[in-house]
Amino acid sequence: MSPARSARGRADGALRSRVAPRDLIDEALIWIVRRRARSLLTALGTLLGVGAFVATLGLTSTAAAQISGRFDAYKATEVVIQDGRPDTLDPPYPRDAEGRLRRLNGVVEAGVFWSAADERLRVRTTERRVPGEEGEHGITLIAASPAALRAAGASVSSGRLYDDGHARRGDDVAVLGIGAARRLGITSAAGAPAVFVGDHALTVIGIIDDVARNPDFLLGLMVPVETAERLWGDQGAQRKILINTRLGAAQLIGSQAAMALRPQDPERLAVIVPPDPQTLRQGVEGDLGSLFLLLAGVSLLVGAVGIANTTLVSVMERTAEIGLRRALGARRHHIAGQFLIESSLLGSAGGLLGTCTGIIIVTGVSLARQWSAVMEPALVFSAPLIGTLTGLIAGVYPAVKAAGITPVQALNR
Repeated sequence: MSPARSARGRADGALRSRVAPRDLIDEALIWIVRRRARSLLTALGTLLGVGAFVATLGLTSTAAAQISGRFDAYKATEVVIQDGRPDTLDPPYPRDAEGRLRRLNGVVEAGVFWSAADERLRVRTTERRVPGEEGEHGITLIAASPAALRAAGASVSSGRLYDDGHARRGDDVAVLGIGAARRLGITSAAGAPAVFVGDHALTVIGIIDDVARNPDFLLGLMVPVETAERLWGDQGAQRKILINTRLGAAQLIGSQAAMALRPQDPERLAVIVPPDPQTLRQGVEGDLGSLFLLLAGVSLLVGAVGIANTTLVSVMERTAEIGLRRALGARRHHIAGQFLIESSLLGSAGGLLGTCTGIIIVTGVSLARQWSAVMEPALVFSAPLIGTLTGLIAGVYPAVKAAGITPVQALNR
């Protein structure tokens, strides 16, 4: 290299300004502190966005866990068996079907029930029967063993449920679901009110106000199976068996029940089991997560637009300052770097405060609902970084705009 070229290179190098990253950070902090109100409002957009991001995803995980827990506690313990070939003449179940099922490990209770198919069996509260008269109701008549009511988790608001003694004797007793009782105008089982089905009187000994399984019981009139068979026959109705299992045993019982009842032809019985809890949980979390992630993304976009807009306004206001810096030797990347750092710091502050806000929201909602708050550690630690990234991206255009300002443009303004 010639001496002349070397000297020219040293001269050019001496004219090049250098700004340390620490200086850029100091300049950015000074401007942020100087415009505290504006900086706070700018960071507020990111705060709301990150806060919504953390809160929605945290509430999604918490709600999904709660939904799964309730499913496990109720629906996951219910198995229903019905005749898969109802046109076949031979009975689908043996007489000791309930006893066979109770011997399976994991079965709490199992009972037979069926609904009357004869439309003539209409329920009324008066002895006199005139077709179409007021007071005659098309309430579903359900023949259910005492074990079926226990398997349904039925509870009474008045009176009691019929028991195995009523069933063995074929007593003319019944219990009403709360919906059927209201339609009939019966508010209490006190005094043993009577209802009439066809020409037969039945004594109401209880009113069911809640069930854990088979909500049809709340709308029907239940009588012991033996009583229904003695008075009306089986009416050709399809008999079902309701099984209450221990938690987590439904899938196992579903695979064993048909063989226990009909070892010679298990394919005849259709066994309805609840979905696998793990599969349901993953589906619920996936669906809710996708929905709320979209909402959180929209919130972050709003925050990014707020930062970009405020930073761009700041660039326009500081045109003279930028022109002076350029005239004193600041290069384009120095100006761009300063504005990128400003927007990143605002995004970081909003991200950190938004993360704290989201955690407080999730915790508060969980306490109010008596839930167990579920928060992914990766979400908590990554949320402030998301705020920083949002601020950085939002500041790109204003930074490029600021870097393009020349001293001449600044003086013309």
